[in-house]
Parts: sequence; structure tokens; C-alpha cells
Amino acid sequence: MNLQTVKNRFGIIGNSDALNRALDVAVQVAPTDITVLITGESGTGKENMPKIIHNYSSRKHHEYIAVNCGAIPEGTIDSELFGHEKGAFTGATDNRKGYFEVADGGTIFLDEVAELPLPTQVRLLRVLETGEFIKVGASKVKKTDVRIIAATNENVQSAIKKGKFREDLFYRLSTVPIFLEPLRERKDDIHLLFRKFSSDFAEKYRMPGIRLDQEAVKILEKYLWPGNIRQLKNVAEQISVIEKSRSVNKLILSKYLPDIDSDRNLPMVIDGKKESDHFSERDILYKVLFEMKQDVIEMKRVIVDLLNNNNLSNNEKTALITKLSSVSNDEKQSFQSEVGQTIDYNEKVENSESPSYNISFQESVEIEESLSLEEREKELIQKALKKHNGRRKNAAKELGISERTLYRKIKEFEILK
Repeated sequence: MNLQTVKNRFGIIGNSDALNRALDVAVQVAPTDITVLITGESGTGKENMPKIIHNYSSRKHHEYIAVNCGAIPEGTIDSELFGHEKGAFTGATDNRKGYFEVADGGTIFLDEVAELPLPTQVRLLRVLETGEFIKVGASKVKKTDVRIIAATNENVQSAIKKGKFREDLFYRLSTVPIFLEPLRERKDDIHLLFRKFSSDFAEKYRMPGIRLDQEAVKILEKYLWPGNIRQLKNVAEQISVIEKSRSVNKLILSKYLPDIDSDRNLPMVIDGKKESDHFSERDILYKVLFEMKQDVIEMKRVIVDLLNNNNLSNNEKTALITKLSSVSNDEKQSFQSEVGQTIDYNEKVENSESPSYNISFQESVEIEESLSLEEREKELIQKALKKHNGRRKNAAKELGISERTLYRKIKEFEILK
């Protein structure tokens, strides 16, 4: 099949070898029922591949359902996918069909599949292996004939090592893998895409189209595009609507590209990393140092508990005091102030009677540090949301947490939208 026909039908712009390879694989596997796993960074257009596969398959006259697994709360994901029986849980006032029952004979696209909870992954694995599932609150097994196509922007191998994703499910989903490369690797396609988006917005908003001069084109092609095609489209729309001049130079374009100064045509890079990456590393370092502080506080608590424990032998208490005697004077003073009593670190327990320490540990430092971390966490979330103009998905990715966790934190900290 002619790939250009496929591109025209689904509005795909570009001629890179990796893009053509991905489209070719999608067309080849379409007539089969093989499961496909699509990987690539956020904003690379992964949602187009399952549409192509479905429309060139024998299932094209049946249901096609796209499910964003990361946007469905963990408590309701099983009900959404597999359905539920009346009375299965609070609020289940009627029987409900899940997506796997509704799409019987068709195709289900599971976007952000790495966000699925582990129990749901087990249910999904059963559907893939046997075509069977059980509704929430039911005992009767149901059959379904559904083709599953999944996508993720996560490093699945890393998620497997962390115990967040089942290895057997990964291999079952990725019978045929399709990778979509980031926009920064498709230099020759960037200007083509920009022109297409500009033309579309000119027609949509009924205004003359915009065009870039040569210097602006160079900036466009050298920029790293962390948000990929989605970011490029957003920039084209902003310029189309906001700028009065229809001719865009490098100064105008630079205003819409984060991390680019008006006098430069490249993102700010220090030792191979953008300035924003260093800011992120500083935040991570702060968290690591705070966790180390918490460990020290916990160690002090244990020592105090042991010294107050009359069940310890004299020799054991002597060993603890000897250990304490090896710390620096500053550490001794800090420890003494926190336990609320002066301790003679050089004291030896020689008599048979157990010395009484009566040490009470002051937890004020720990409480203050916990509040500090909570404030810092709230500040980081606010920064991420501001940086990505309130786009929670992008902010969650920047913070290294799931969208579901970010939603919970926003509600917990009462962060205004």
C-alpha cells in the first residue's frame, strides 16, 4: 500500500525514515489480530497508529474505543474496562457494560497503559491470553473478541524493575513494537509541520497565514521541542492568533519558545543539559538531603529508646555510649539539645546497677522538617503547573509522578487552578 495515501487519509506530515518505517509496520500488522505496543515521547502522535491499524483491519466496521488509562481513577478503572454488576460497590445502582464488552469484535486502544494498577494488569493479561474477563461484583466469566493496541511514553523496562509493571504483560502486549521518534530527530519535518499547522489555523480563524523567514526557520529546526508535535502545534496557533505581522522573524519566534533568549537560536545548554534540567536536579537533591536528615533523626530516636530501655544489659548500654563518644562535638551538642539531657559520653558502666537516663526525645525538629517538605512539595507542584501552563499531564511527567497522584496532591494542598 502507498504510504502517502495513508498519510493523506490520517493527516500525517513528514518523510523521515523512522516515521515511514512505523507506518509501514502499522499497515502490515493491520490485517492480523496481533497485539501492538506503541512507544515514544509524549506528543509524538502515538494516537494515530491504532486508528490506522483499526481502519485497515477486518474489524474496521466494529467499535474502536480509545481509553486513557492514566486519566481514570484507580478505584473505578476495573469497572470502566470490564463493567460491574448492580450493587457491586457504593453507587453501582445498575448493571454496566465495560469497554471490553462494548468493543466485542472491534479494537481497544489503551493509552498510557503503564499507568494501570497491578491488579488491573492481571485482569488485562487474562483477557489477552484467554479472551475472558469477569465483571466487578460478578462470578460469571464472559468472553470477548477484542484486539488490544497499547501505548506508553514511559520506560517500561524501568517500570518492570521497580515492580510497577508486570513483565509477562509487557511481552504479551509488545508482540509487535512500534516506536515513534521525537520531533527533534525529524529536523526536515519540523518546518513542514509548522506550515501545515499555520495553514490550518489561518483557515480556522479566517486570517492570512503566517510565514517564517530563513533565520526563524533555523531556530525552529534547532530547537529541541520537548513537547514534540503537540508543542509545535501550540506555538503555531499562538503566533497565528497573537501576532499582527504575518511575517515571523527570529525575535518573534523566540518569544514563544521556552528557554530561548531573543539573541540566541538554541536552547540554553550547560554541559549538555538545559538550564531547566539543572533546576530539576537541585530540587531532587533537596529531597535526597531531607530524606537523609530524616534517617539521622530516626537513628537518634532509636538510640534514645535503647538508652531508656531497662531490659538492656550494662554491657549493651556501655557499647551505645562508646559509639556516641565517637561523634564530633557539634553532633554531641546537637544530640544533647534534642534529647533534652546532657550525657557523659565517656561514662563507663562498671557497677551492677543500671544507670537511669530518663531521656525524652524532642520531636519538634522532625515536625518542622515535615512541614518544610510539605511546603516544598506544594511549591514544586505549583512551579511545574505554571511552567506547563496548567497542563497537568505535562506537569506530572516533569515531577516524575502519575497524573492520578498529581490530581490527589492538588486537592490535598488546595492548589488553585
